[in-house]
Amino acid sequence: MIWLAAHLARLPEWAAHALQLDSLDLSPNGVPMPQPAIPKSSKELFQEFDKNVKLGRSAIAASSDADLINPGRYSIMGKFYSACRVASVCANGFLNHNVHHRAQLGVYLRLNNIPVPALYGSSADEQGM
Repeated sequence: MIWLAAHLARLPEWAAHALQLDSLDLSPNGVPMPQPAIPKSSKELFQEFDKNVKLGRSAIAASSDADLINPGRYSIMGKFYSACRVASVCANGFLNHNVHHRAQLGVYLRLNNIPVPALYGSSADEQGM
């Protein structure tokens, strides 16, 4: 569960990467990208999230329409697999990916008897409060 929460805290940074890099190889020279350290506390997790939200927002605010329609190139082990506009990477890679993992985290919370917080209105756990 902590890995998933940490992943969610890092997703806003993807917008900055998409706008700053012309290409990205997800496994350069066959070596997977290094995984960042897992936060050791909820305070550290929230600091990571806040930092990455600022990075993502700043990158988007500083970008032009031309930046957003620029095609990015994505590879795995040097083999091209996708080219899509940076705006699509931000929308699909960040926003949709975020929604998907937030739902997963909600399931993990429920399975561990932790009340699920409101996401898009009150949750069933909050209605009795």
